[in-house]
Amino acid sequence: MKLSHLIQIKNYLQKFQKISAIYRVSDTIVKVSFDRDDEIFFEMQRSNSKMFRCSSYARSKVYNAPFDVLLAKRFNRANILSVELINEDKILRFKTSISSAYKEETTLLQFEFTGKYTNVIILDENEVVLEALRHVDLFSSFREVRVGQKLLNVPTAPFIAKEYPLEDVEKFLHDEYAQDIEDKLGSLKKQKLSFLGKKLKKLQKLYDVLEDEEKLEAEVQMCQHHGNLLLANIHNIKPYKKSIEVSDYDGTPVTIEFHKDFSSPAQMANSLFTRSKKAKQKVSHLHIEKESLNSKIEHMKLFMSAVEEAKDIAKIQLLFPKKIQSKKIKTNDSIETFWIDGYKIQLGKNEKGNVEVLKNARAKDIWVHMKDRPSAHVIITTDKQNIPMNIIEGAGRLCVDFTIAQKDKFLVDYTPRREVTIQSGASVLYNKYKTIEIDTR
Repeated sequence: MKLSHLIQIKNYLQKFQKISAIYRVSDTIVKVSFDRDDEIFFEMQRSNSKMFRCSSYARSKVYNAPFDVLLAKRFNRANILSVELINEDKILRFKTSISSAYKEETTLLQFEFTGKYTNVIILDENEVVLEALRHVDLFSSFREVRVGQKLLNVPTAPFIAKEYPLEDVEKFLHDEYAQDIEDKLGSLKKQKLSFLGKKLKKLQKLYDVLEDEEKLEAEVQMCQHHGNLLLANIHNIKPYKKSIEVSDYDGTPVTIEFHKDFSSPAQMANSLFTRSKKAKQKVSHLHIEKESLNSKIEHMKLFMSAVEEAKDIAKIQLLFPKKIQSKKIKTNDSIETFWIDGYKIQLGKNEKGNVEVLKNARAKDIWVHMKDRPSAHVIITTDKQNIPMNIIEGAGRLCVDFTIAQKDKFLVDYTPRREVTIQSGASVLYNKYKTIEIDTR
C-alpha cells in the first residue's frame, strides 16, 4: 500500500469517533465497524496489505485465538482518541479508550502495512505488546513482537515518498476491493482452466490413439477369408509354417502370414477365426468407447466455457465443490455433482450419466431439463424439503451451461421426478411442469 494513499486514508479515518465492532473475517482480514455502520476491511496479508470497502464480506469462521479475544475485549465499543501514522511511515495507529466498571483503559491498535513484516499489534499505553496477529522473534527481525515486550519503533525511511492524490477516498477503497476480486478471479480462472485443460488433453489423447474402425473391419474380413481359404486347401498345407501360399477362389495366389508356428492346418485356421472374432469385438466396443470419450470431451469443453464465463468467485466455487466423501463411496465419472447453498445438484455428463441421475432420483427430487431440446438432465436432491427458487434457477443455469456454449435466453422446465416417465435410455415424457427463463448473456 502506498504511503501517500495511507496518509489520505488516515485523514479520512479521523472523522470517526468510535469502533463499534472489530473481528477477523478470514485468516488475514480484519473487519472494523466505525460509528455503527461504516465498515472498512484491513487486508493484512504479507506483501499484499491494503484497506478496502465492500457491501458485504462473508465471514469464513469465528476466530477464538488469544489475539481475537483481546481484540474484541479492548476495541468493541471503544472510543477513538486519535488516529495517526507512526514516524510518517506505513504504520496506522488507533489510540482508543474503553470504560469499565472500575477504570478507563487506553489501548493502541496498530496496523502495520510493512511488506514482509505486515502485522496487527495490540499495545498498552506504554507501547508494551499485549497481543499480535503475528509474533516475531529476534531470529527473524531486530524488532521483536512478543507479548510483554516493549515494541521498538521502525527506523525512519531514508527517502521521501511520492504523492498520489486521491479524489475520493471512499471510491478508492471500493475500487481496491473490486480490483482485488478481479485479480483473484483471474488467478482462480487461470488455475482451474489449467487443471481442466490437462484433463481435456488426456481425454483427447485417449481418443486419438483409438484404433481405426475401417482397419479393424478390414482385419475382420481378411482373417475370416483367410481362415476359409485354409480350410478349403487344408489337404495341401504342411504344419509348423509361419506363412503359406494358397490359391484364392478365383485362382489368384494369396500369401497368409501367421503370428507363430502351428502344429496343424486346423490350428492355423482356428487362429485366424479367433483373430477375426477379436477384431469384430473391438469394432463393437470401439463405437461405445468413442461415444463415451467424445461425450466426455464435449462435457469438458462446456465445463471450461462455464469457468471462462464466470463473473465471480462464488460461481467458480460452485463448479468446484470441496469433495468430502468416504473411501467406501464410489464416484461415477458420468455424473457431475455440485452444491448450491447446501443443496446437492447432480448433472449427467452424457447419456449414461443422464440415465443414472434419472434412475437414482427419488420421487420428490426436482428434475430440470431444457425445454424442447436435448440437454443434460439435472436432479436437485430435496430430502422432502421445499426448494427455494434461487436453487432451481442455479440448477437451471448449470443445465444450460453444460448443454450449450452459446450465450442467449433459454427456457428450462422443472418438475418433481415422479412426473417424469422414462421412455428409453434418457428419453422421457413429463407433465405438470413449470418453466423458467435462464439468461446466459
